[in-house]
Amino acid sequence: MKKPIRKLAVVAGGASAAFALAVSPASAVPSTVWTVSPAPSPVNVSATNSGNIVLGVNGIAMTCTKSTATATMFNATGNPATVASISAIAFGATGTPCTSVLGTVSTVATTPWTLVAQDYTAGVTKGYVNNVDAKVTVGACVFRVTGKASGTYTNSTGKLSVNSVAGELTVVSSTGCGSAVPVGAKPTFKGDYLIKKTGTTVIPTIVGSNP
Repeated sequence: MKKPIRKLAVVAGGASAAFALAVSPASAVPSTVWTVSPAPSPVNVSATNSGNIVLGVNGIAMTCTKSTATATMFNATGNPATVASISAIAFGATGTPCTSVLGTVSTVATTPWTLVAQDYTAGVTKGYVNNVDAKVTVGACVFRVTGKASGTYTNSTGKLSVNSVAGELTVVSSTGCGSAVPVGAKPTFKGDYLIKKTGTTVIPTIVGSNP
């Protein structure tokens, strides 16, 4: 019973992605120069979640109501281009741990992760969070997730929206998890972060161009 449902979900997800690509305008010319403000580059930034951050695996939602990160944003050239390095990211906080139906969730990230830019249109940069690497512990279950997660960054709000699709992330090791989280499972990572220049209320921007 599980197999047909999972196949149906993959087909539905693929159809949704195709529809999104069909209706979303793309840059006429791919950006090859990426400029981060405020100057000078690099810019140290901090991130705080806006809404829940959710890691989903095999129908199990692991939800964090608190998540923070620190990173450095910088000018770059090329396409795709790395425009930020995430030096630390935390999931959960003292008194507000991440939770799931399997119990309290503890996640330890191995950094740096990076933010890669691929497309720029009207103040929105599309790309992905790369080098994702995290060890997740839920009771006796311990598993490691690696890969990337698609996302967008919006200059007007400073919002980094992470919205991975199935297949970008993979469980590469699993101990004590049984069939709940097997090696080879394809988790999803979804959630929004608000970015500010460290110690200020200034929202950094990313502008892509092709001079």
